[in-house]
Formats: sequence, C-alpha cells, structure tokens
Amino acid sequence: MRNGDAVRTALDASLRVLTPHAGDRDWSRTAGPLHWSCRETAAHIAHDLLAYAGQVASRPRDRYLPFDLAVHPEASPAEVLTVVAAAGQLLAVTLDAAPPELRAYHHGPCEPHGFAAMGVAETLLHTHDITLGLGLSWLPPADLCALVLDRLFPDAPQVPAAHPGEVLLWCTGRGELEGRPRRSSWNWRAAMGEWPE
Repeated sequence: MRNGDAVRTALDASLRVLTPHAGDRDWSRTAGPLHWSCRETAAHIAHDLLAYAGQVASRPRDRYLPFDLAVHPEASPAEVLTVVAAAGQLLAVTLDAAPPELRAYHHGPCEPHGFAAMGVAETLLHTHDITLGLGLSWLPPADLCALVLDRLFPDAPQVPAAHPGEVLLWCTGRGELEGRPRRSSWNWRAAMGEWPE
C-alpha cells in the first residue's frame, strides 16, 4: 500500500460513517472526550491533513509552516466534510509524489510513511470522537489501526485478544484496555533518524 493509499482508505472509512449523519444529528455536541464540538473536530481533521501536506511538500527542517486552515463558520457539517475530503486528498497526492528518503519537520525529521501514519491517526481518532458525540457506534478499521500502532506507537501493548482499534484508543487516552487504566497523557513517535545531507 502506498502512503497516499493509506490516507485515502482512512478518509473513505471516515466519510462512510459520518456523511450519512451530516444532516440528521446535532454537530454542536461535544465530540467524545474532547472540548470541541463535532463540527469543530471535523474542521480540525482537515486542518491537520492540510498541515501535513504542507510539511511534506515544503520539507522544512525546523518548524511547521506558518499557515492555518479556516473553515467558514456558516459551513454546514456536510460542507465541512467536503473540506476534510479535499485536505485528505491533498495529503494523499503529496505523499504519492514524495520519495521515501524525503524528510520534513514534525518535532524532528519525519519520513513520508510517518506523515501518512499521522494523517491516518488524526482521521481515525477524531472520527471516533465525532461518532461518540453523534451517538454512533464505530470502531476504526483494524488494518489501519495496526499501521498507526506499528509506526507511531512501537511500545504499544501486545494484546492478542484486543482489536487494534481498542489498542489505539487506549494508546491515545480514549479507553481502557484489559484492566489497564485510561492514559492521562500520551505522545506518538513521528520523528525518526537523521536529516539527509
């Protein structure tokens, strides 16, 4: 699977569960454990996907680019989801064009696969947050969660009986896992290796 394909697959899974409810649920409700509304959380997904695309495209070594995505306040949930789709496709296309040796800043050097894993993680985790806020039952796809765990959480617990989505939710403070208490803080490891000469 190409790095862009992983982002597209996560985006498809997100839109498949959220789009049918863009008009029949209250998107002003809080998204799961977050302080944002469901609508704000969807806009945040788009923001992060676009930010990652900008990083990969420009390859900075010492900072995030000084730009931000502003979704119009009057945009409906359905319109916000089109922005999510656009930002996800921009990241996917950018990753498809990036050579594997490329490095760009995410608190150190990060390769395209790392940016893909972060894009997948942001999409899946915040989609889960939104589904909780909308009163929907949804667990992120196992294969995509395994990709995220492998790249961003190499120290994740090995729990053979658990769905990889449950492990990812635990790693990010969103649930308990086989008697392990919910995490109150967490961090993923995106920066790896050295900057190329």
